[in-house]
Amino acid sequence: MTDTSTPAARGRPKDPAKRAAILDVAETLFLSQGFAGTSMDAVAKEAGVSKLTVYSHFSDKETLFSAAIEAKCQNMLPVPIFELDGNQPLRTTLTKIGLGFLELIHSPDTLKLQRLMNSQATQDPEMSRLFFEAGPQRTLTAMENLIRSANAAGQLEVTDPKQASENFFALLQGCQHMRVMIGYQPPMTASEAQPHAEQVVELFLRAYGKGSE
Repeated sequence: MTDTSTPAARGRPKDPAKRAAILDVAETLFLSQGFAGTSMDAVAKEAGVSKLTVYSHFSDKETLFSAAIEAKCQNMLPVPIFELDGNQPLRTTLTKIGLGFLELIHSPDTLKLQRLMNSQATQDPEMSRLFFEAGPQRTLTAMENLIRSANAAGQLEVTDPKQASENFFALLQGCQHMRVMIGYQPPMTASEAQPHAEQVVELFLRAYGKGSE
C-alpha cells in the first residue's frame, strides 16, 4: 500500500508554495483515483515538481494523504475558530463552528471523499484510520479542548467533554446527512445551515450551559 520512501533532501528550506501545490494535486488525485490508485510519481508530475521534492515535504503516501485531509479541514474549520474568545459570547463561537462544520461536510469534495471511504472501508482499514485521525478526530479533539476551556471559564458545566463534543457534531449531522450521503436529498444550503446550527447550539447550551448561557 505504501510507496517506497525516498530520503528527503537536506539543507535546503522547503517552499510553502510547492507544498500547497502538492496538497492541492494530492487531494484531487485521491478523490478521482482513490488511495491505491494514486502514486507519488503522479502527484509530482501533476504538481510540476520532482518526486524528490514531494518526498522532502511528505515522507510517504500515507503522510501525504493525512496532510491533504487535514488541510481540507483546516481550510473550513481552522484551529483558531475553536479558541474561547472573551470578546464574543460562547453561543457565537459555537454557531461559527457549527456553520463551518456544516459547510465542510456538505461540500462536494467532502461528500465524494466520504463516499469513497465508505466504499473502501472493509478493503483498506488503514486508509479509514488515516482519514479519521486526520479529519473527524482532529475536529472532535479541538471541540473537546474548547469545552474544557469553557468549563474552566464557568460558561459550561460538562462532566464528559469528549462525549459532549461527539454529541454536538452528531446533532449537527442529524439524519439529514445520511440522506445526503445516499443521494436521497441535496446538500444543505447556507440558508438552511444557519437556523439548523442555531437550533443545535441552543440545544447544546440547554444541556450543558451554565449561568446566562
